[in-house]
Amino acid sequence: MDENGSRLKTRRQAIGPEQPQLFSPDLKAVKLLIATTNRGKLGEIFPLLAGLRLEIQTLADYPDVPVPDETGLTFAENARQKAVYYARHAGVVTVAEDSGLEIDALDGAPGVYSARYGGETTYPQKFALIEQQLRLIPDADRTARFVCAVAVAVGDDIAFETRGTVEGLITDEPRGTGGFGYDPIFYYPPFGCTLAEAGDRKSLVSHRGKAFRRLREWLAQQNSER
Repeated sequence: MDENGSRLKTRRQAIGPEQPQLFSPDLKAVKLLIATTNRGKLGEIFPLLAGLRLEIQTLADYPDVPVPDETGLTFAENARQKAVYYARHAGVVTVAEDSGLEIDALDGAPGVYSARYGGETTYPQKFALIEQQLRLIPDADRTARFVCAVAVAVGDDIAFETRGTVEGLITDEPRGTGGFGYDPIFYYPPFGCTLAEAGDRKSLVSHRGKAFRRLREWLAQQNSER
């Protein structure tokens, strides 16, 4: 793990000729699967990887691949599991991410269960549940963070992984209409607003923006080494 929270595993050196390669020797673009169906996430990821010599694919290109269960106890575990699963089934280099909200006063909840918090509920309902749980917590103690773990699988091997975070506070009511997920209740002090109110500035500081910029740097480095 380096100072940016990134890790390149030595197992990558053992990738054999039968495995899909990240960049082909003849400099042709190769396929890179972004293993998510979340349109909000894809809308943030695509611009961050634009301009790389890669043919970006999504799970819409592999409609017959079943969605795996997410059984990891951490964001990193889920990202690794999904990356390897889809790399095996699709036969291409795969990027997977797992992300969510950690609230300190709730012992890190909703955490890896962010999308399923409160059961099959809408995000406004999730906001209401969180406010009910935090109603006696002073504003200054409503500290929280968004976390995004990213993993790249080449065949059965994890070739690269990284993590991005952004620190903030939970508001007592949703604010703003931009972004998605928990953005309307995540207040980012340097901007003086929630991430749902931040507009294009969000990508500069967001957990996903940080993680995928590190991924982009690594992908560009792999390309330059060919």
